[in-house]
Amino acid sequence: MKLLTDFSANPKVLVRQVSTLFFTFALALVAANGEPAQVVSAVADASLTERTTLRDRFWIWTHVAGSYKGVFGLPDSRMTPVEGAVYLGVPNVLFIRFHEKPEIPFDQHAIAFRPFKRVVWSLVGASGQTSDEERKHVLDLPNRFPNITGFVMDDFFREKGPTGSLSVEQLKNLRSQLVIGGKKRDLYVVLYQHQLEFPVTKHLDLCDKITFWTWKAEDLGKLESSFERLEKLAPNQGKLLGCYLWDFGTRKTMPLNLMKKQCELGRRWLKEARIEGMIFLGSNVCDLELETVEWTRKWIAEVGSEPLH
Repeated sequence: MKLLTDFSANPKVLVRQVSTLFFTFALALVAANGEPAQVVSAVADASLTERTTLRDRFWIWTHVAGSYKGVFGLPDSRMTPVEGAVYLGVPNVLFIRFHEKPEIPFDQHAIAFRPFKRVVWSLVGASGQTSDEERKHVLDLPNRFPNITGFVMDDFFREKGPTGSLSVEQLKNLRSQLVIGGKKRDLYVVLYQHQLEFPVTKHLDLCDKITFWTWKAEDLGKLESSFERLEKLAPNQGKLLGCYLWDFGTRKTMPLNLMKKQCELGRRWLKEARIEGMIFLGSNVCDLELETVEWTRKWIAEVGSEPLH
């Protein structure tokens, strides 16, 4: 009764909490035959038609559970991609292959993502790893999993050697394969703040979306100016702001004030239509009791129901 009394005292809190609870509960009820997933998708589609909210533009970056074991100064995590998305309360997932994990085929991993609104799968995985075999398999996945709406190329650009993991000609060939089942899929690429000086224009011109990341927390003080540089460099591509929950560049805790800065800038830029989404990285730190994760989780619950415009 106390819970209901508290909600009724603040209608906005009621709407926000019920929305979050429904999302989490619905995902938890996914059955093997996929029927509840269809119900979730139908509800999400109806909600999107009525009003696009900030939550609809929130994404989580994911790898298989345990991918960061022994790296980045982090303890081991047991959280799966689906658990990470439910824990943060976001409806969209990017799934990136990490050091050749998972192994091909990927179908069983894709099944777990059926309840989600949008899924973007890596064609180029962590450290820029890719192969003809992997790309062929990933490009076939949307034929069986239509909520895979795009593909991402992680750690794509290089300071030494070839500019990208794929040449311009390879990207052109890749783009010719993005219409799958009669529907065009978007091609995303990762670009870091420190790569803005690299000769990336020809590659970016063949991408639909750019996910923009600041590798070291200490450089977030320049986020506004570096994002302006990105807008001038690639005016025609959609952009998503990457938000680290851990300072991977220095293998240390992300300062909470900088986490707040990333989120509030992203919130403002979403409403100003300067970005199309925000990506929280990632699932593999969501069960480590990080202050940034807990603050971000609460922040998403508070602002997620706000209208986009």
